[in-house]
Amino acid sequence: MSQPKNVLGTELQPCSLDPLTGFYRDGCCRTGRDDMGLHTVCVQVTEEFLEFSKAVGNDLSTPNPFYDFAGLSPGDRWCLCAPRWKEALEAGMAPQVVLESTHISTLEFADLEDLQDHAVQEPAQGE
Repeated sequence: MSQPKNVLGTELQPCSLDPLTGFYRDGCCRTGRDDMGLHTVCVQVTEEFLEFSKAVGNDLSTPNPFYDFAGLSPGDRWCLCAPRWKEALEAGMAPQVVLESTHISTLEFADLEDLQDHAVQEPAQGE
C-alpha cells in the first residue's frame, strides 16, 4: 500500500500525537471509507475558531470522556473535517493549516491557494 499524500503531493506527515488526532487516532489526517466526515485538514486551532465551531454545533473545546476526548485549547493541532474548514473559511474564521499534514483529498473541498493563505508558518511542534 502506498503512503498517503498531502496537499503538496509529498508524503503525509503526522498532525498531532498530543492531543492524539485523526479519524483513526493515529496522529495523521488519513481518511478511508469509514470516515464520513473527511477528517483530512490538519489545523492549529485558535480561540476564535473554537468559539465559531461551538456556535455551529461542533464543540471541540469541551472534554467528552465518552470519546476519550480532553477538549482542544488554542494552539493545539487537530484533524478537522474538510467541509467544516471550508465553512469556517467562508465565515472568515478558518484556522491555520499545516500543509504537510493535510491529506490530498482536502483539495476536493478547498483550493490549494486558500490552504496556502492559511498555512502555519512556524516549525512543527517538537522541532
